[in-house]
Amino acid sequence: MVDFGGWDMPVGYGSQIEEHHAVRGDAGMFDVSHMCTVDLRGAGARALLLRLLANDVGRLAAPGKALYTCMLRRDGGVIDDLLAFYLDERWFRLVVNAGTADKDLAWIKEHARPVGVAVVPRRDLAMIAVQGPNARAIAAAVFPDAHRAKASELGSFFGLAFDEWFVSRTGYTGEDGYEIAMPAEEAVATWQALKVAGVRPCGLGARDTLRLEAGLNLYGSDMDESVSPLVSGLAWTVVLDGNRDFIGKEALVAERAAGPARKLVGLLLEDRGVLRSHQAVYAGSAGAGETTSGTFSPTRERSSGRARLPAAATGKVEVDIRGKRLAARIVKPPFVRNGKSLIDT
Repeated sequence: MVDFGGWDMPVGYGSQIEEHHAVRGDAGMFDVSHMCTVDLRGAGARALLLRLLANDVGRLAAPGKALYTCMLRRDGGVIDDLLAFYLDERWFRLVVNAGTADKDLAWIKEHARPVGVAVVPRRDLAMIAVQGPNARAIAAAVFPDAHRAKASELGSFFGLAFDEWFVSRTGYTGEDGYEIAMPAEEAVATWQALKVAGVRPCGLGARDTLRLEAGLNLYGSDMDESVSPLVSGLAWTVVLDGNRDFIGKEALVAERAAGPARKLVGLLLEDRGVLRSHQAVYAGSAGAGETTSGTFSPTRERSSGRARLPAAATGKVEVDIRGKRLAARIVKPPFVRNGKSLIDT
């Protein structure tokens, strides 16, 4: 058990490697109750999020539909990355990171108060993520009979609310599955039922190797308040076109016009070693940068990671690992999809 954003969290329940492979090949589950669910209630909820988020919630029209986005400072720095769900015109739901929840809530409340939107953190809810190619089929058994069919038919990036439960077809592993929020008092029984059904408990260690293989960012490592989405591999989550004005837009428009000086890339280590965060990376005449995340990839049996490098960096680079410069090359994430490597060895 370790501290993670103020929560006691399991690194693993046994073998981290076996937990990783369970998610890639079958079904694994994670206690992600540290994630903070926030309900926004009121007629001005959509207008508030149009102002607060870099992605465009105006595109959310079907009940339950979600998008991934960043919430920015005025200078374009990332306050947090989060999911936003549209339930109806008076109810949006956000899921934010544990370590940033307090500052997120303060920021949202500051902007919600003048427009009469209620900001309700749902600390009464626990959340279990069930992930893997067989996750949805197995997890359906724990849903109430009256809602099982609708939950099983959810499209990707859709959520369904019922009986204080909230089931969404989302995740942080690169595999299919659900993230299931429920009243906290029901979490233990649900966890045990999933375990009996064959879902393997998994910890933070496997969660990190899975998300890295899937090319997914980790807040505080791959982006934070000091960098914008444009230099964090998240330009696809930003909608700059049109007349919508959101906090941070002016800074991003200027950054895009000038051309970002840095970029976030995937790295594949070619020598023996393990990539970790904050290792110096040398990209020849283009200059130097550093790794933001790194680990051993159980699926690929190689070390891979992310690095923020000068925009001109391409091809081969060197990474300083314990005083030795080891060969690596720049690649485009994700590294793994549907359990298969996407990168040539």
